[in-house]
Amino acid sequence: MARPVWRGSITFGLVSIPVALYSAVDDHTVHFHQLQRGTNDRIRYRRVNERTGDDVGFDDIVKGREVGDGEYVVVEPDELADIAPGRSRSIEIESFVALDEIDPVHFRTTYWLGPSGEGSVNPYRLLAAAMARTNRVGIAQFVMRNKQYLTAVRADRGVLALDTLYFADEIRDPADVLDVDLG
Repeated sequence: MARPVWRGSITFGLVSIPVALYSAVDDHTVHFHQLQRGTNDRIRYRRVNERTGDDVGFDDIVKGREVGDGEYVVVEPDELADIAPGRSRSIEIESFVALDEIDPVHFRTTYWLGPSGEGSVNPYRLLAAAMARTNRVGIAQFVMRNKQYLTAVRADRGVLALDTLYFADEIRDPADVLDVDLG
């Protein structure tokens, strides 16, 4: 049996249904290690100061964004923690829309949602059946691994699926990408 990647509840109005989130796909990508030819010893990378060539410890590493030629805005770990969205244990459905109202370009990753605990099976089945019957999806937000996601919760083959969605400002306009006049 697969392990859930997240546990929490689907909530809408006063309803809360405990669920577990599972990846809907298996990654069959082959991952290789780098080895030294002849010895098969694993190759490791060191953290090295680009200018001095000295090794740098984890405690001395910060993140920064380049704002000019060699100029950086440095962000400390505690600053990153302060702006992180925090842990979420609920998928909060904000509205229900028809599935065909969502342009497929917005779909990112699909997960399966399953009931979590015996008491959640009946409410879960009722929600899945109602969503399938009406062809509606729940638009929700939740936080997983310190990242906030916009999602669509929908019925699929008798169960609930959760699709992470791209936000509107992440979608590129074809006119900005394609170098062709289609008019």
